[in-house]
Amino acid sequence: MVRTVLFQFSSYLVFLFASLAVSIALQWILPFPFGLGAALAIFVVFPFLLRKRYMSRMGGYGSGTGGGFFGMGSQGSSSIKYVCLVCNNKHKGGTCPRCGSKMQRADF
Repeated sequence: MVRTVLFQFSSYLVFLFASLAVSIALQWILPFPFGLGAALAIFVVFPFLLRKRYMSRMGGYGSGTGGGFFGMGSQGSSSIKYVCLVCNNKHKGGTCPRCGSKMQRADF
């Protein structure tokens, strides 16, 4: 577990410094406003591309087979239920149908 996290972090740093080198090279090659715009575009787009790559490896972002938000799949059975803190009743919605209390916690 620790080894994979360190590997991901080190690969992230490698790609980050590579994008820094490319953006500096673009600023040397292109004139002022275009070089600055290209460098900013690299630093804005780069984290999104990395996040998409890592999430596709984990199985998130739309595949529907798990790994998505909080690790739940996007099937129809993934609705949020609530547990009343007063009477411990599981229900859907804002207030408890048994006692009418609004104090509740989410149960995934």
